[in-house]
Amino acid sequence: MASASLQFFAFILALFGVFGDITATLLPNWKVNADVGSNIITAITQMQGLWMDCTWYSTGMFSCTLKYSVLSLPIYIQAARTTMVLSCILSAFGICITTVGMKCTKLGGDTDSKSHACFAGGVCFLLAGIFGLVPTSWYTREIISNFLDQTVPESSKHEPGGAIYTGFISAGFLLTAGVIFCTSCFKKQRGAWIYPPKQHHFSSTEQESNTGYNLKDYV
Repeated sequence: MASASLQFFAFILALFGVFGDITATLLPNWKVNADVGSNIITAITQMQGLWMDCTWYSTGMFSCTLKYSVLSLPIYIQAARTTMVLSCILSAFGICITTVGMKCTKLGGDTDSKSHACFAGGVCFLLAGIFGLVPTSWYTREIISNFLDQTVPESSKHEPGGAIYTGFISAGFLLTAGVIFCTSCFKKQRGAWIYPPKQHHFSSTEQESNTGYNLKDYV
């Protein structure tokens, strides 16, 4: 029962991770303009994301521009697009597979099949967490290095936006859920490996004596 409850808790974490992963991928505020120097007095907030750049004016108007050209983007944005989409796909697969493999569901067949499905879903969550953690870390590194660069003007410096923090938290949820699902299945299989079923071996003399005894019973 404790293992089923732990799997259900991991499933809830995975759901939060999937929703956060999709939200972080679509949000336009991966980096925002930094309020430093003369840029503090500006009434314009500029945000840049993976798919669009947005500007929020003090009048309340909000305008966005899509990034149509892929080859003109920096390499870290291209990599972030690819890995975040893969993370969303893998996490969605993990949700579907673990729904079949969880102990609290009546899907998936026998116990061994559910255990294998649960382990496969855990691996999907682990890969999704890694694919979500790599672009957010790389993007954050580019923002920090640009911010600390003295040759970059203050008006062009940016800070990490809310999408990056959402991506970090979602990756942590997915990694935690993947570890829980994999270890819960591994513990069950490990017990079968450590304590294999006992097999009784009979010598040839014992088999002959038993055969002879059975023949005497029929005489």
